[in-house]
Amino acid sequence: MQKDQLFTRRRLLLAGAGAAVVGAAGTAGVLMPGAGTEAAGPAPPAAGGLAAGRPLEPAAYRLRPLTGYGSPRSVPRRTRVRSAPLLRVSGRGRTMVLTFDDGPDPRYTPDILDTLAAYDVRAMFFVCGEMASYHKSLLARMSDEGHVVGNHTWSHPLLTTLSRSGIRSEMERTSDVIEDGYGERPQWFRAPYGAWNRAAFRLGAELGMEPLAWTVDTLDWTRPGTRAIVDRVKDGAAPGVVVLSHDAGGERSQSVRALREYLPGLLDSGYRVTVPRRPYT
Repeated sequence: MQKDQLFTRRRLLLAGAGAAVVGAAGTAGVLMPGAGTEAAGPAPPAAGGLAAGRPLEPAAYRLRPLTGYGSPRSVPRRTRVRSAPLLRVSGRGRTMVLTFDDGPDPRYTPDILDTLAAYDVRAMFFVCGEMASYHKSLLARMSDEGHVVGNHTWSHPLLTTLSRSGIRSEMERTSDVIEDGYGERPQWFRAPYGAWNRAAFRLGAELGMEPLAWTVDTLDWTRPGTRAIVDRVKDGAAPGVVVLSHDAGGERSQSVRALREYLPGLLDSGYRVTVPRRPYT
């Protein structure tokens, strides 16, 4: 089959086709039932708020087809209500997951996507609905290039200070924007600042999402310097690790440069950087 005969996942979803998923992201193992599903305690707070002012308008991107197909929109599956977020992934060999929070931001997200594409690597992007609503073309690109998009709330609030209805609004509005731009509703969510509570876990499950935290915090939001970010990733690299970085929420050029440096090193060391599958239970 010629490349130009392939539909992108987003286009196929919008056309209402019902093809089965062929994992373009590889065979990443994730906290599957009976295989490392034990959850650890919450990770420490680590994320900045959104950049001040209205985000920049998105640029136009050429949509590239995937070598796979996506599933049509469906009712979210019943999801287990957890009491702590998932922190690690499980799978064969030296599997790691890279995650980027707070975007998408047209100043930094395209550069991160370019680097990932250069090494044929998939990642997870936990987006804020307010940012995503202005930059849906970046959500479309993430879909077309095989990345996973998760829910990071609408405006990056401290969820533990909100009412139940406030948390639901933050999550639902963001899931709606993701579905519109990405082509399907998110199956993962992450609480801003790593601040989780019972309502967040329950509402996330009701919306069909699993909570994912992180194992290695690059602290890139503090702008410690490119070398410090690179060293934290390399020092923390291990099978099952989930790395937290940011592609928005402030000046993120250090994060962009760090990814260009540590990603080839991880791959050369035998790590398989990919995205997780859902641990339906």
